[in-house]
Amino acid sequence: MDYYRTYSSYLKEKYGEKVYKLPIALPVTCPNRDGFCGTGGCTFCGEIGAGYENLPEDLSVTEQIERNIAHIAPKYKAYKYIPYFQNFTNTYLPLAAFTAYVDEAASHADCVGLAIATRPDCIHPAYLDVLADAKAKYGTDITVELGLQSTNPHSLLAIQRGHTVGEYIDAVLQIAPYGFDVCTHIIANLPWDDRVDVREAAKIISALPVQQVKIHALYIIRHTLMAQQYMAGTIQMCSLAEYVDRVVDFVELLRPDIVLQRLVGRVPEENTLFANWGRAWWVIRDRIEAEFARRGTRQGSHCGYLGGAAVKRWV
Repeated sequence: MDYYRTYSSYLKEKYGEKVYKLPIALPVTCPNRDGFCGTGGCTFCGEIGAGYENLPEDLSVTEQIERNIAHIAPKYKAYKYIPYFQNFTNTYLPLAAFTAYVDEAASHADCVGLAIATRPDCIHPAYLDVLADAKAKYGTDITVELGLQSTNPHSLLAIQRGHTVGEYIDAVLQIAPYGFDVCTHIIANLPWDDRVDVREAAKIISALPVQQVKIHALYIIRHTLMAQQYMAGTIQMCSLAEYVDRVVDFVELLRPDIVLQRLVGRVPEENTLFANWGRAWWVIRDRIEAEFARRGTRQGSHCGYLGGAAVKRWV
């Protein structure tokens, strides 16, 4: 039984064959790193950001695409690709540079889509227009991946995120008229969040024009502020059982049409103090699916709160 709408199935349905995302590193930073709204970045973010699988950023976009294809095509038998501008904030650079990177990726003959990872406070019509032009010129599907992480404002302050839920809502509403997919990133086990916060995140996301979600399990990278907090015992990680409950709660409340890119992250254990409770990502995924089976639920089972739930009995 399919308990949720998977990304791999969605891509195969859309393109008729296996499609693979290619991580691409651009020479970018974040506004909460360079002093615009903070320094040092989010407390959980390491010096290389999230791009553990990325090639060096000094390689051109085309070189990174070609090297990734040479590795992926024979191994995974995938021949269509989505370049993923992954690391740090990929709309936080001069417009001309952004335009050049987008054009280089979107024009590649084997690429059917383009995914842009960014922050809610870095969405602007001028940059969305660039993406719209690329879509019109090359027929490239566009996904904007927004790092929300939590809908708890106190958690966002604690991780020094530098934006609030307000900016996230504004970003989604700016993107919607362009017809791009929006993928929202959520960390389901931030130490300051509980199951109520995770459930509320699912409801806010479902009430907005969001098409995809990526759920992460928080991991602790060495030499970060969060690593110092973890070592000092001022923050504690929830149990794996609690994480499973939070993810299942979230997905039960999520609109059934939303695509789930992942339920738990894949992170190398080296250079981390805590990563996935010492389990392989697929072990955690299997435990999540077992919990769906135990509850007898699936994605959207508890999504009846949308559309004026209190008066539906009269109409």
